[in-house]
Amino acid sequence: MSASIGSQDEAMPPLAGAIAGHRFVAEMKPEYLQRLVGAAMFKQFERDEMIFREGDPANRFYLICRGKIALESARRPAGAPPLHLIGENEVLGWSWLFPPYSWHFNARAVEPTTAIFFYGTRLRKECDEDPVFGYDLMKRVAAIVIQRLQLTLLPLREESPGAALPGQGRLAQNGGR
Repeated sequence: MSASIGSQDEAMPPLAGAIAGHRFVAEMKPEYLQRLVGAAMFKQFERDEMIFREGDPANRFYLICRGKIALESARRPAGAPPLHLIGENEVLGWSWLFPPYSWHFNARAVEPTTAIFFYGTRLRKECDEDPVFGYDLMKRVAAIVIQRLQLTLLPLREESPGAALPGQGRLAQNGGR
């Protein structure tokens, strides 16, 4: 279910409509959507354009509308496959919300990409000023972090099918006893 901004009779500007139609904001309160719209703009990336680099200040995030982004590590050899591909209706960037507010990976467009850019520093300030809004946004970003962690652990499970992964050890299997 997509969220809506304002009444059903109001014509929604293209940016507001694109934000409201993204699954990241599903079921979000209209007043929170308005805050997001106030901190957003459309952004286009060309193929192979670097969006951010590992270690740089993290002060933004993106909702991907079309295209594909590769998350890459500067520590991996050149030509190594990306750590993760982020596509349509997904979110790029969560480091803007957590100290030390620096990117942990490189992000590069692997094809022409349309995204919605959000000023993370502005939204962080609004989260501090309105903890209920902040909690809503934090839950949504935390879900992304968990999903990415689980995707990162998948190759480890395939490499060591019998090995216990975090949360699967002897204590976890015995209910913590």
